[in-house]
Amino acid sequence: MEEEKSCLECGTKIYGRIDKKFCSDQCRNSYNNRLNSDSNNYIRNVNNILRKNRRVLEQMNPDGKTKAHRDKLAEKGFDFNYFTNTYVTRAGATYFFCYDYGYLPLDNNWFMLVKRQEYVS
Repeated sequence: MEEEKSCLECGTKIYGRIDKKFCSDQCRNSYNNRLNSDSNNYIRNVNNILRKNRRVLEQMNPDGKTKAHRDKLAEKGFDFNYFTNTYVTRAGATYFFCYDYGYLPLDNNWFMLVKRQEYVS
């Protein structure tokens, strides 16, 4: 005899495949959206900051390499607390990247802005 299963979202009886957990796509989506809503908001906010940082670096560095002052980056809304990765050179200099655009802190609040030339395949 088959065990009766109910939808994890709305509780109605489920018909069909034995491994089915939801009565409809709508219930499945609602369940997963509710389950992930807190982490999704945090991730969405961090991704928005990273995308904005990348846009600022891209706007200020149209030729692939230039210098910029910290005040100018901050004025455009750049947030120095968020970056996707770092790259340390053999000489020990640390570049901070927002996806494919990066910056190297220099003296007196100046930064060298660069664009990574290698592409992910």
